Amino acid sequence: MTSERTQKLKLQKIFSIVIIMLGIALLTYMVVVEYEPGAIPLLMIVAGTGWYLITRSRIKSLHR
Repeated sequence: MTSERTQKLKLQKIFSIVIIMLGIALLTYMVVVEYEPGAIPLLMIVAGTGWYLITRSRIKSLHR
């Protein structure tokens, strides 16, 4: 059970990093094209970072 949960948390960690990277790429694109950041890329970066930090703390607490 712990191994299965660890695998799921690692997958969530990867997904959160992907969301952060997509947000950064979209933010860069919008700044270059429209000269202003949009709300969606900023939300993606903030949500992805929060998701990553929560998942990281869950992984650490699982291994204690």
